[in-house]
Amino acid sequence: MLDKGRRAFISLLGGAAAWPFAAHTQQTGKVPTIGLLGAATSSAWAPWTSAFVKRLHELGWVEGHTIAIEYRWAEGNRDRMAEIAAEFARLNVDVIVTSGTPTVIAVKQATSVIPIVFATAANPVGTGLVASLPRPGGNVTGLSLQQADLAGKRLELLREFIPDLRRLAILANVGSPNAVMDMHEVQAAAKTLGLEVIPFEVRRAEDIAPGVETLKDRAEALYIPSDPLINSNWTRINALALGARLPTLYAVREVVEVGGLISYGPNRLDLYRRAADYVDKILRGAKPADLPVEQPIKFELVVNLKTAKALGLTIPESLLLRADEVIE
Repeated sequence: MLDKGRRAFISLLGGAAAWPFAAHTQQTGKVPTIGLLGAATSSAWAPWTSAFVKRLHELGWVEGHTIAIEYRWAEGNRDRMAEIAAEFARLNVDVIVTSGTPTVIAVKQATSVIPIVFATAANPVGTGLVASLPRPGGNVTGLSLQQADLAGKRLELLREFIPDLRRLAILANVGSPNAVMDMHEVQAAAKTLGLEVIPFEVRRAEDIAPGVETLKDRAEALYIPSDPLINSNWTRINALALGARLPTLYAVREVVEVGGLISYGPNRLDLYRRAADYVDKILRGAKPADLPVEQPIKFELVVNLKTAKALGLTIPESLLLRADEVIE
């Protein structure tokens, strides 16, 4: 049997996860509220949202009981991002969680008081989201995506997949700072590999189909930087690219799961889980200014074998052996 001291200690541990909720409720009369601003669609974000909520639960927060989450979806619309950010500021939520530099900027412009956690952001220092990675300052912190830094590695993988590759098309939303930065990195990496780059700029969903049509006879593969507009049109882009016989290269595995050919980049499920750790710390009293911006620690190569077969391509055995996941 347990003695009284051990029982008391175990009881203390069991109640530790609930203390932020109890303290917050006593002070405000309501449970803590997270405002979750999805830059794309609910369906596109579903795996990431699930990972985030699951990690919160592991940390002692139960949606609908000890915490409330207000979900909003911008569907790639930058005006909508600003509207949702303003709404969360009016609601005075306890913390705002979002992803992607344009969305974080919109939220930061709406409030300098409410803590903001970004699950992903490319170059947060260079884009002014934080003062530095070790000491972010202000009310914003989260996880740096390092998206552009990986452009060269992705092209090397694509070159291994298509040894005779000479002309690479890039379909990029030039209204997104992340996409523009990634595009520039890809262009620089392509130059060192001796590849001709054919860029096509889009700004609206209506630009995507004409873009793929324009590129289909001019390039041998298609690189697509991730951003909210693109993320809201994954399935459509993959169908268009397949019809144009263009192998696609992405940074996000979820696009490959719905028909893209190959992706290499940070494991976003892991990043959204880690975003929940930031939220937990903030709700327990930590300040965003004192929480260092972290970087990815898990990277993954994903290949869609079904798409490769539809394109008439054979994936090298060496690439299949290195892949973290092969979708069949």
